[in-house]
Amino acid sequence: MSNISFFFPKAQKGNALALNAGLGNLGVSVMQFLVPLVIVASVFGALGGEPQQTAEGGQLWLQNAGFIWVPFIMVSTLLAWFGMNDIADAKASFSEQSVIFQRKHNWLMCWLYTGTFGSFIGFSAGLPLLAKHQFPDVDVLQFVFLGPLVGALSRAATGWVSDKWGGARVTFWVFVLMMLGVLGVVYFLEAANWWGFLGAFIFMFFMTGVGNASTFQMIPNIMRQEVPRLMPHLDETARVRQAEKESAAIVGFTSAIAAYGAFFIPKSFGSAIAATGSPMAALWSFLIFYASCAALTWWAYTRRGGLLHDIERGRAPTPVESPAQLKGATA
Repeated sequence: MSNISFFFPKAQKGNALALNAGLGNLGVSVMQFLVPLVIVASVFGALGGEPQQTAEGGQLWLQNAGFIWVPFIMVSTLLAWFGMNDIADAKASFSEQSVIFQRKHNWLMCWLYTGTFGSFIGFSAGLPLLAKHQFPDVDVLQFVFLGPLVGALSRAATGWVSDKWGGARVTFWVFVLMMLGVLGVVYFLEAANWWGFLGAFIFMFFMTGVGNASTFQMIPNIMRQEVPRLMPHLDETARVRQAEKESAAIVGFTSAIAAYGAFFIPKSFGSAIAATGSPMAALWSFLIFYASCAALTWWAYTRRGGLLHDIERGRAPTPVESPAQLKGATA
C-alpha cells in the first residue's frame, strides 16, 4: 500500500488505496469461511500429513489451515517478481523515512487508523468467540464471516466517497456512526437478540471499511500541508516528492500499529468476561475510544481552522502533482 500510492494522482489516491486494501482484507473473510472446510478433509493427501483425532473420534487436518495458503503465496510471489514496478525517484532509505517519527500527525493518524482498521481486524478476530459465548445455541460459524466480508467490500467500494467529500469529514462521521453501532450491540446483547446483535456488528464492519479508506485518504493531504511548513527551504518539486515519501512511510507505519487491534479487541472481550461475566465493559470502552477519535478528527482536521477544513471544501489551493506522479498515473 505504501508503494501503490505513488502511481495515482491526488484525486484518485483514496479510491486506489481503498480497492487495494479492501480486496486484500477479503482474506479475513475468506479465511473464516475456508479454513473450517479444509481442516475436515485430506486436501493435500500424503503431502499434508496425518490427521489429528478429536475427542469425539473424528479426524481433523489442522495443518491444512496453514498449508492451504502456500499455493496462493507462491503465485503472488511470482506475480510480484515479474509484474510489479517501482518509481526510481520515490525510493527512500530507513533513515530518510524515520523522519515520520518526528511528525505529530503520524501519531494522530495511528490513533485514528487503530479506530478503523484496528477495529476491523480486531472484531474479525474477536467476534466468533464473543458470539459463541453470548449465543451458545447458535451455529455462529455460519454467519460471522459476513462481518469481515462486508468490511472488506465497503473499503473497496467507498474510496470515491472520501475523494469526493474529503477524508477527514468522512472519518468524523464514521466514528460517530460507530458509536451508534456499539450502542446497538449493547442493546441487542441485553435483549439476547442474535439477529440484532449480528446486524449491529455488520453495520460496524461496514463503517470500519469506509473509515479505513477515508483515514488513508487523509494522509497524503496532511503531508502536502505540513511539508511546506516544516521544510520551507525545498522547492515545489522537492516538497511534493518529500510529502509523497513521508505519506508512504506513514501509511506503512499506521498499518503496523493498527494491526495490534487483532490482539487488543479480543483481549478486551476476554478480560471483561473474565472479570464481570459480560463483555459490556469492553463495549463501553470502545464507545469512549470512538468518541475520542471523533473529537480528535474534528479538532485537528475538520473544524474551522483545522488542517484540512479549507482543503476539503475547495477553499485553498493544493500543490501540483509531481512529474513522476503524473507519469505513474498512466503506468
